[in-house]
Amino acid sequence: MHDIRAIRENPNAFDVAMKRRGLTPMSESVLKLDEERRSMILAAETAQAAQNKAAKDIGAAKASGDTTAFERLREEVSAKKSEVTELQNAAKALDAQLTELLASLPNLLHSEVPDGADENDNAELRTWGTPREITFEAREHYEIDAVKTGMDFETAAKLSGSRFVVLSGSVARLHRALAQFMLNTHIEENGLTETWTPVLVKEEMMYGTGQLPKFGEDSYQTTDGWWLVPTAEVTLTNIVNGLTVEQASLPRRYVAHTQCFRSEAGSAGRDTSGMLRQHQFEKVEMVSICHPEESLAEHDRMTRCAEGILEKLELPYRTVVLCTGDIGFGAIKTHDIEVWLPGQGKYREISSISVCGDFQARRMQARFKPADGGKPQYVHTLNGSGLAVGRALIAVLENGQQADGSVQIPSVLVPYMGGKTSLNADGTLS
Repeated sequence: MHDIRAIRENPNAFDVAMKRRGLTPMSESVLKLDEERRSMILAAETAQAAQNKAAKDIGAAKASGDTTAFERLREEVSAKKSEVTELQNAAKALDAQLTELLASLPNLLHSEVPDGADENDNAELRTWGTPREITFEAREHYEIDAVKTGMDFETAAKLSGSRFVVLSGSVARLHRALAQFMLNTHIEENGLTETWTPVLVKEEMMYGTGQLPKFGEDSYQTTDGWWLVPTAEVTLTNIVNGLTVEQASLPRRYVAHTQCFRSEAGSAGRDTSGMLRQHQFEKVEMVSICHPEESLAEHDRMTRCAEGILEKLELPYRTVVLCTGDIGFGAIKTHDIEVWLPGQGKYREISSISVCGDFQARRMQARFKPADGGKPQYVHTLNGSGLAVGRALIAVLENGQQADGSVQIPSVLVPYMGGKTSLNADGTLS
């Protein structure tokens, strides 16, 4: 959500910011609606004041015995009452229109975000690790012999349709081990607070983090109004919805492992093979609520938390800054981490870490009390995958694949796998 006062004070800067997002200048239409709203509010307040004055005059006329004045004033108050109600309703309608318009506009971008049309224009920050030289023909995850018995797309299609999977046996155990490893690392080494949250949320929670109203088709809604979360960003961020917290309580750093649900409405025909893009998947999500002056540093810290998971798994990756044409609706700056997948011969996104400034906080009305006793300010919010569990499974399987169809398990996961170091070609562990 945007600050209307900031748009009034510097409409040109707002237009330049929207242009970077690929949008036409918006300040004129925003300010015109804002002026209509303010004029209507003033008219309602003026009519209310006249009604109040007439109401007082009624008492004076009655006390003086002036019947004619009393009847005239009583009719005037009745008319004013109807006028006030009409003007107030009109002001509320204009206010709702302005709120809807502002809620539909994306966040302003940080100056460090590079200009670009799409993902091909993202700027690489760094790479880590060297893709392993595979002397045989690398397979995609679902083609590896060790995986075939434990990754069942046909049964999932029977149960639920396309873009679902049934994991079983050693593959399911490896998937679970990855989630536990990620959680433990974030809790014990990165200082995040483990949190367990619902996956069904109220509509206002989806609005608070920016999934609604613009992106409703990307998520699932139940028949009784709840929404299935596309990520735990929704629940973790909304913990501070409607709150004014003490500055001393910041930063608040949360991590949660949840099921996530996405309709993938805009991805028809993309990544239809395997489990790279699913309607239901698991993610370990990180969220930070912090002081505005600390949000960019917190962004870098969260990026390192996610990168550290990949380094422990010994998975090569690269980190990029998303350009203007690829960045998400609510972010002012985003780092994507892309893991190397030998089966595809390319890097693919496994984590997206975004700093949102006060964009979500304004929608949620989430503030903090400054330690110096000043006026409450909006917090800054950040979110990021730490990591997407299914995609991490894909990366482990493809990077660990051997010529005989087995998969070498990363050493950091061995304790979670009962000491087993290999997923054999027949799907068993050894």
